[in-house]
Amino acid sequence: MSRPITASDTATDCVVVSAICFGWFILVSAQSVASGFPSDALTDASLLDLMAREAGFAAGALGYLHLRGYKLAQLMPAPTSVGTLSGLGLYVATVFMSWPIEAAVSAAYHAPQPIDDMVATARLSIVPIVATSVVNGIYEEVFLLGYLQRALERSGAVFAISASLLVRLAYHLYQGPSGAASVLVFGVILGAYFAWRRQLWPAVSAHIFADVVGLAQ
Repeated sequence: MSRPITASDTATDCVVVSAICFGWFILVSAQSVASGFPSDALTDASLLDLMAREAGFAAGALGYLHLRGYKLAQLMPAPTSVGTLSGLGLYVATVFMSWPIEAAVSAAYHAPQPIDDMVATARLSIVPIVATSVVNGIYEEVFLLGYLQRALERSGAVFAISASLLVRLAYHLYQGPSGAASVLVFGVILGAYFAWRRQLWPAVSAHIFADVVGLAQ
């Protein structure tokens, strides 16, 4: 007979899954900040490397959760046309809400932002852009919202949203102050939407739209 899942069990699982899924990315992001934001050009090869890493980390996290008796089916987003349109609306909302904040941060620093340098020097093809956007959008939102935020909601919606937002922000610091501000707004909107509507696909599709537009620039 299995024992009831306790708050300490949930906290441990959240730490382990976050470490598996985002630990490496957080370390790389922190190293970038410490090194003064060196801007490596984005290439098709770097996007393929990202997809391979995310696939490997996802397999590890899902394997861990399976061993812990977690129902993996509830992590999977259910694509719908209505959900995709909602995701497009969410993406547009994040653009309009983050733009003035990004502009203010950029003006305050009086210097080119790392994320702008990365996009300006990118040499990418359309197929890797779309494939990476889909894989990355599913990967991040499944584990940030579908798992982490949902698992922590017993401690309150604000705490759950804040925890997932902190992890999201930590591995995006390599984008610099302006990029981090945009990620902050993006994470708040998606986290609040998921807490309100309990639908994962709109958040996933909003992330896909954001990645496609950002990489295609």
